[in-house]
Amino acid sequence: MLKKFLPNEHVETIFDIHPALLRKKGIKGIITDLDNTLVAWDVKDATPEVIQWFEQMKEQDIKVTIISNNKQERVKLFSEPLDTPFVFSARKPLSQAFKSAAKEMKLNKEEIVVIGDQLLTDVLGGNFAGFHTILVVPIVQTDGKITRINRKIERRILSYMNKKGKISWEE
Repeated sequence: MLKKFLPNEHVETIFDIHPALLRKKGIKGIITDLDNTLVAWDVKDATPEVIQWFEQMKEQDIKVTIISNNKQERVKLFSEPLDTPFVFSARKPLSQAFKSAAKEMKLNKEEIVVIGDQLLTDVLGGNFAGFHTILVVPIVQTDGKITRINRKIERRILSYMNKKGKISWEE
């Protein structure tokens, strides 16, 4: 069961995920978390760097969908200027939002990666749904109330996995 908490890859930021490399691996779609993955959880709009990253994905014909457990207003405000589809109140780690996003993109699981900053929502949900998962380091070290609880659990899981030699990185 603990394997479901392990991502397939770990990178520092989304900017370490390059469209050309994704295309070489046959990836045509990205399902990404919003808060602390694309921007800090308390930042409303995409930064110029995030906008450029989305443009690079679009230029390489890689579809991106944002899925978030946050409310519609928050996710819509961020996603619409990027002309990016989104799912709000996703109830991650439940797999329905992931499967729904893949269906909307008209892509197979093998053609999609899931990117996020949390083991308990993004990685676990992506793994349960059968996707390749990429964990990024959270953009900021502060979090909303529920996420702070998740982070404590994550630290225990990561510590255990590190002791067992299952991971080669630490947050």
